Amino acid sequence: MKHINIISIIFILLISACGQSENQKIEADILIVNGLLFDGTGNPGQMLDIGILADRIVYVGPTGADHVNAARIIDAKSLIVAPGFIDPHTHSLEDLESQERHQNINYLTQGVTTVFNGNDGGGDSYIKATLDKLNKNGIGTNTALYVGHGAVREQVMGMRDAAPTDNELQQMKSLVKKAMEEGAIGLSTGLYYAPGSFSKTDEVIELGKVIAPYGGIYDSHIRDESSYTIGLIGAIQEVIDIGKGANIPVHIAHIKALGVDVWGQSADVIKMVEAAQKNGVRITADQYPWLASGTGVKNALMPRYALAGGYDEVRERLTTLETLTIIKGEMAENMRKRGGADALLLTGGDANITIGNTLADEAKKRGKNAIDTAIEIILEGDSSVASFNMNEDDVNAFMKRPWVMTSSDGSDGHPRKFANMPTKYRTYVVDQNIIPIEQFIHRSTGLTAKTFGLCDRGFLETGKFADIVVFDSESFAPKADYVNPRVLSEGVKYLLVNGGVAISDGEVTEGFHGRALKHGCE
Repeated sequence: MKHINIISIIFILLISACGQSENQKIEADILIVNGLLFDGTGNPGQMLDIGILADRIVYVGPTGADHVNAARIIDAKSLIVAPGFIDPHTHSLEDLESQERHQNINYLTQGVTTVFNGNDGGGDSYIKATLDKLNKNGIGTNTALYVGHGAVREQVMGMRDAAPTDNELQQMKSLVKKAMEEGAIGLSTGLYYAPGSFSKTDEVIELGKVIAPYGGIYDSHIRDESSYTIGLIGAIQEVIDIGKGANIPVHIAHIKALGVDVWGQSADVIKMVEAAQKNGVRITADQYPWLASGTGVKNALMPRYALAGGYDEVRERLTTLETLTIIKGEMAENMRKRGGADALLLTGGDANITIGNTLADEAKKRGKNAIDTAIEIILEGDSSVASFNMNEDDVNAFMKRPWVMTSSDGSDGHPRKFANMPTKYRTYVVDQNIIPIEQFIHRSTGLTAKTFGLCDRGFLETGKFADIVVFDSESFAPKADYVNPRVLSEGVKYLLVNGGVAISDGEVTEGFHGRALKHGCE
């Protein structure tokens, strides 16, 4: 299969080269004409046509030129043509594995053609089995997978709050090595979440060394985005230390200054990151364009140590007076850091809550104080929550940096799963002019592909895979909000995934054109 792919690429490139002669036209399945094309490099748009044969781009050149003989013409007059968007932080694997949702329509309608999974330390080590299953069943978008530190640690150590023994560390290393050999793009951590939060920096460095020979990247939900434990500045320094210690590229997931205690620290973080870059550390970040993060009530408010041991032990702590008294005090402090009960919007889950209520509203409804209500919700099965904890100035400061790309961290109950890319475009490109459109496209395509080593994706160039979005600059917009988070976005007129037409004239088509991607160019 590998040799066939190489031969087909060479064949397509030869066709493209020969087709430039006066006597021979390039053969194409699809030719997109009359659009304003942004190639993913960050350069301004140009009026160029683009031809696709099978799953590859075979022509990019002057519009109206008689160089291409195509079976289908797509007229992109007054539309934007760009590489398909790449989302480096999603939680869409469950959808892709589902027979009902594996087309991944909520991402397709945002113009997204590739999503990453296994973030936050959650990616299991069975990479080959998962990739094979996805390719067999069919998926709507491409996807790439991380091996997750938290999943590997739990597999070896359970939910123990302890350092690994030498034997346990060796077992974790073996699992990470196997995952990298099977095609994982790198190692993800969720150092804020249990069991990742129980690890020390040295443990993570040792696992990071395993991915280095494979060209893997380290992606981290950092240990503290606020002032819970080591603080935002300390957590950024830990990422830098891991990059240095393991000699690997490192990436900060959904970079933010979370909570009133750290608002304004974006300036210090930016200085740290850019100083590290000058000193040779390969460090980047992604960001979602929202002032509210998404998590569960339990993860938002409970102290990390109280989550050790799994649900039964958590429940016992929350129903034993001695431990409950201590936990409630720490939950109250964590709620303060997030802006109070009015800043926590309940968005759904297993608990018996009113969706759209703030925690303050829910407490009033139940006739309890906010902390008692939060504990009751957790014991009922928890609720997802939109936590309004960010400051606009920090969001804007991070967004302007050339090393910050776009992600969704898409999760149920938060509109970013259905509306992330159009929200960034509409709010921060069109309305507020924080970044120009060519940078919005670059940070959602070429920068991401280059950072994570996605072979032949992220750019509109001859020989690249035909992942292409065509959208209307006037109507590309989100429809989902915090109360109704599962409404599809609008404005994508055409979308190609590996040359297959996933959206045509604004309508999602039948078919599964995505692929489960291995790290590298296989």
